[in-house]
Amino acid sequence: MEIGLISVDRWTQGSQAYFLTHLHSDCTQGLSSTWARGLLFCSRLTAKLLPFKFPALNLSLLRVLEVGYWNSFSLISPSSREKMVVEVMAIDAHHCPGAVMLLFRGEFGCLLYTGDFRWEKSSDRAKTGTTTLIKALKDNVVDILYLDNTFCNPSFDFPPRQVAAQQVVDIIASHPNHDIIIGIDTLGKEELLLHISRVLNIKIWVWPERLHTMHLLGFHDIFTTNTSLTRVRAVPRYSFSIETLEGLNTMRPTIGIMPSGLPWVVKPHKGDDNLFGSLLTARYNRRKWSANDGAKIDKLNDNLGSVERFHKYIYSVPYSDHLCFIEIEEFIKLVQPTNIKGIVSSSSCYVDPLYYFGRLCAGNQASLRLHRRPERKVGGERVVSVQTKSNIGISNSTMANRRRKSSAKLDFLVVHGRKVNALRRVQRGAKIAQSECSG
Repeated sequence: MEIGLISVDRWTQGSQAYFLTHLHSDCTQGLSSTWARGLLFCSRLTAKLLPFKFPALNLSLLRVLEVGYWNSFSLISPSSREKMVVEVMAIDAHHCPGAVMLLFRGEFGCLLYTGDFRWEKSSDRAKTGTTTLIKALKDNVVDILYLDNTFCNPSFDFPPRQVAAQQVVDIIASHPNHDIIIGIDTLGKEELLLHISRVLNIKIWVWPERLHTMHLLGFHDIFTTNTSLTRVRAVPRYSFSIETLEGLNTMRPTIGIMPSGLPWVVKPHKGDDNLFGSLLTARYNRRKWSANDGAKIDKLNDNLGSVERFHKYIYSVPYSDHLCFIEIEEFIKLVQPTNIKGIVSSSSCYVDPLYYFGRLCAGNQASLRLHRRPERKVGGERVVSVQTKSNIGISNSTMANRRRKSSAKLDFLVVHGRKVNALRRVQRGAKIAQSECSG
């Protein structure tokens, strides 16, 4: 596929069509209310939320992708000036409201861009997504899988979100005389908040902009901006801090809960170095839950083994909207792509997915050569820091669509790296182009 055709979650000039997987800020870097560079494809729910985030956006540029259906559109080849047809299907990513993965096919082959997603085996939505994807692929081979590799490391093995949500409820219930502060983003974790409200039969406070979003999503009776109606408050993640909680505790007993797959702070409460030493240490105990058997999720009494107390006022709960290592492996086995590229290309815990999963590719590719640093011990465990080669390419012949006998070849889908810190990825995106770009 030639340069100058399609960009995913990237908003620089030079493409004819632009795709937005979901509305988190790391996907909209460069998108603004004055956007006019081309057609913008997204899910129906994302299209509903976009005007609130970008009030003056030209809505005539929006093209809605109905989840589970093929959508066709024509582009002009920059080299031949001839029309080419591209098909795309949006599939529910179960990450945040409106989030989708994108399956592309055309003369160039078949590409699957997952965006951020999570499919637990116990989730009905994930089962529907799996069925949709399998039917859509039929005999097609995914030439390149662009994968959410946020937690592509064996150290990350957290429970299904249903289990983590109940852990949050258990913490709240065990502090009946405390106010509760929960750190969340501007979009996402709605199912967690709904679970808390339903089980404890309470309303939840959110800030005014978040309340408007909740109303757009159809939640009108559960959330409030009146602090006198509830002791549970969902606050912006950026305002969640030790200093804030210490200040609140001078007025009323208050605890904070941070639901995230990432560790929140670097030092655990009471100096217990076994709780957290490195992003590469084994943080979670997989035997506390069952990722394969949804029936076991209801057995949650005293199931707080993966909850960590980093401070006397703060609990960290592994509620993640990204899939963990085992789930990544299961997804790759399902898709059986010819090649894999991670959409997170740089982070403190980054390992290229080919290192662990290259053997699962349809082409049985060898794992990447790695620059390995000396082993070191953290919290009693051996840890190896790994650095992968950047800008790894794949030849046209490897990516030829096996279903077609034509001579059409796929060059590259370039994933521009997203820099990641412990709390926020600040840049991401993909762009169809002829050669690799560093980022």
